[in-house]
Amino acid sequence: METKGKILVVDDELGIREGCQRALEPQGFSVDKAATMREGLQKLEENDYDLVLLDVMMPDGHGVDLLKPIREKDPDIVCVIITGYATVELAVETIRQGAYDFISKPFTADVLLMTVNQGVERRRLSLEAKRLQIVEREAAELAQAKEAAERLEQQKSAFMVTVAHELRSPVGGAQSLLRTLLRGLAGKLNGQQKEILGRVEVRLSQLMELINDLLTLAASKTFEEDEPLAVVSLQPVIRRLVDQFAAEAGNKQVALLLNAPEKDLTVKATEDGLAAVFTNLIGNALKYTPAGGRVSIDVLEQPRTVACTVADTGIGIPSKDLPRLGEEFFRAGNAKKSGVVGTGLGLSIVKQHVDRFGGALEAKSEEGQGTTFTLTFLKAA
Repeated sequence: METKGKILVVDDELGIREGCQRALEPQGFSVDKAATMREGLQKLEENDYDLVLLDVMMPDGHGVDLLKPIREKDPDIVCVIITGYATVELAVETIRQGAYDFISKPFTADVLLMTVNQGVERRRLSLEAKRLQIVEREAAELAQAKEAAERLEQQKSAFMVTVAHELRSPVGGAQSLLRTLLRGLAGKLNGQQKEILGRVEVRLSQLMELINDLLTLAASKTFEEDEPLAVVSLQPVIRRLVDQFAAEAGNKQVALLLNAPEKDLTVKATEDGLAAVFTNLIGNALKYTPAGGRVSIDVLEQPRTVACTVADTGIGIPSKDLPRLGEEFFRAGNAKKSGVVGTGLGLSIVKQHVDRFGGALEAKSEEGQGTTFTLTFLKAA
């Protein structure tokens, strides 16, 4: 059973030592005893105490001399002086040296208990105050670290925007020149030249995709104040995107299905943000679903939320990679091996927007068995 406190009695009188033990232990205190200053100092070195009852006149010295080593070991140990020669001068001197209180011999068990209880409570309050100071200091340090991390994130986003904008123009210009060459508008090309330039155009398209993803990701992290959340009708956004992806799905021979209620469902979001979310989810589903597969989007109204699922019959995601979905530039191992080009930024963009909208994103997948992403949005009031 946990004790109320651990007490050390340092007194050369056997009766005082035994009397303190008899009075304190039935009240839940653990009591150690020492008959000399040397024995008391040894016990202090070997054990931790909450309170020390310390006699002034000891056979091997002045008990007050133990106050310094006691406070050096633990400044929160409460020291109570026991003396048969109580004077104002002695009281002032002992308290100046660090004693909490003193009691005069002879004393009653009631006086002893009252003094010890008060002393132990003082120690508890002192330790609690120090603990709170540590908590407050750690909270301040965490706040500073959070502020520094946010500044770094803002700087990173600003850097991404700057670099992406700077790259967009020359890459776009190079694409235009390549397309001019491939159309034969700058002279006839032989088969080998067309093949090489075609590969260059593919690489430039991949680079432009990365640039666009970087811009979208940076925008999702630095939302403008003039783009507050609004009440947005969900189905029109999704239907528009399904229409846009229809040709790509047809070319890949993948069925693209939408199942949504006719009733207008509204959520608190931004139209551009929702478009970015479903563009990435539907686009990824089509990317990693082979011919003959299926991508289905289902919208389901719930009492307080709207649930949207984007499910495919594609390559799936290994279970070990599921916890890392949403990390910037992360791609699952089988996605890298599939030969499908990607930036690893799509799901990070999705997560940024969904978090801002107060929604939730969940992924269920099994390698080779397809993937289902479930988005949950709060209904607009």
